[in-house]
Amino acid sequence: MDLLLKNAVIVTVNKEREIIYDGAMAVDGGRIVAVGKTQDVLAQHPQADRVMDLDGKVLFPGFINTHNHLFQTLLKGLGDDMVLSDWLRTMTFPAAQYLEPEDCYYGAMLGCMEGIHSGMTTQLDYMYPHAREGLSDGVIKAYQELGIRGIFGRGCMDEGLDFGVCPAITQQPEQVEKDLVRIFDTYHNTENGRIKVWVAPAALWSNSEKMLRMLWEITNSYKSGFTVHVSETPFDRMATKALHGCEGTDCLEKLGILGDNVLMVHCVYLTEKDIRRSKYYDLKVSYNPVSNMYLSSGVAPIPQLLNAGVTCGLGVDGAASNNGQDMVELMKTASLLQKVHTLDPTIITAEKVLEMATIDGARAVGLEDEIGSLETGKKADFVVFNPYLSPKAIPMHNPVSTLVYSSTMQNIESVAVDGRFVMEDGVLTTVSDEKKLLREAQKTAESLCERGKITTRWDGHKWRSIAF
Repeated sequence: MDLLLKNAVIVTVNKEREIIYDGAMAVDGGRIVAVGKTQDVLAQHPQADRVMDLDGKVLFPGFINTHNHLFQTLLKGLGDDMVLSDWLRTMTFPAAQYLEPEDCYYGAMLGCMEGIHSGMTTQLDYMYPHAREGLSDGVIKAYQELGIRGIFGRGCMDEGLDFGVCPAITQQPEQVEKDLVRIFDTYHNTENGRIKVWVAPAALWSNSEKMLRMLWEITNSYKSGFTVHVSETPFDRMATKALHGCEGTDCLEKLGILGDNVLMVHCVYLTEKDIRRSKYYDLKVSYNPVSNMYLSSGVAPIPQLLNAGVTCGLGVDGAASNNGQDMVELMKTASLLQKVHTLDPTIITAEKVLEMATIDGARAVGLEDEIGSLETGKKADFVVFNPYLSPKAIPMHNPVSTLVYSSTMQNIESVAVDGRFVMEDGVLTTVSDEKKLLREAQKTAESLCERGKITTRWDGHKWRSIAF
């Protein structure tokens, strides 16, 4: 064996939802070869290149983030307390116009580093603005260097100018198709299968029928995935109807973009018909509660979706509408938002939230046979959770409750992808100097703001005790 972890609490999230107390897990060739009681696993696999005694720490499956805009990590704090139109006009679009590959690289490094510290092993980046060539490569370079499981969604827009889309970040279908083929042929299923390429049109209302049909054709030709913002706001539905004559899942059905490889994002304003159609076509949903709260978009009907049997994963969304990339924070918010919205404390449990962050997230991105649970044969993507690293997590009576409701990213001690530690004892192992990278990200963010003439920073940010 390459690695043997023993004397742990193992939250498997397998079909039986077993929690193994005094458990062990053996890893070989990047895959899990045994999970069970410590004495049983040691009897089967008495030797390993490395043996780790976890002494009661908890093993969780790696957390899966189903939605992000990694370049936005460079924009944290610039869109606070704004309505969406101001958020786009004063910060997001000006920055997007001036993005360079190096900006995307440092934004992705920063976001993925924070994600790893919060237990994230799989990241889906939804890179919608392409004002120039090479932006995709910057993000994927960060995936490669950090050693995480990365899905890169190549985004695009060719419509929406009447609704405020910035012309500088629009591209014609022919441009997008050429670049997509290049990215797929260069990166898809590389790095031992850890890197995947998807298509990710920014929204239904900002892409023509020609563009969307071309993207769907490429998706299926490469046996890949298609992710798109759907019904995030009332405006989203109105603008989609104005362009396509229908809204929400009606539009997807009209275009034939249907199936288990379609991941809809936000879905705050889905109708009952949308929910039924989502189940019928096995459309997946990415739930982004922190972003929905930050932009006051509303509350996604997650209980109704779950009751209908629709797969829902979790998404941190871009840091310009979250200000963080913290999966631990996200899990708690995902539950509490639904509880206060429905006035029902039982509406979503800690266990369901963990499922959404693991096995349901894996199902949402088409990888449930490979990741999302700690089971024999699956890839060894896992998190070592140490409750003693923060007083918030002590006492630990129920490991799932402690993770979701009583912990911080400080409790995430180590993180592994394909059985290789990308973080150990709180230190990233795949970068030589994390603090240097943080300083470079700060300088990159400042440069981007100067190029984009973004003034809502430092002494340009006005103190506002009230909003009016």
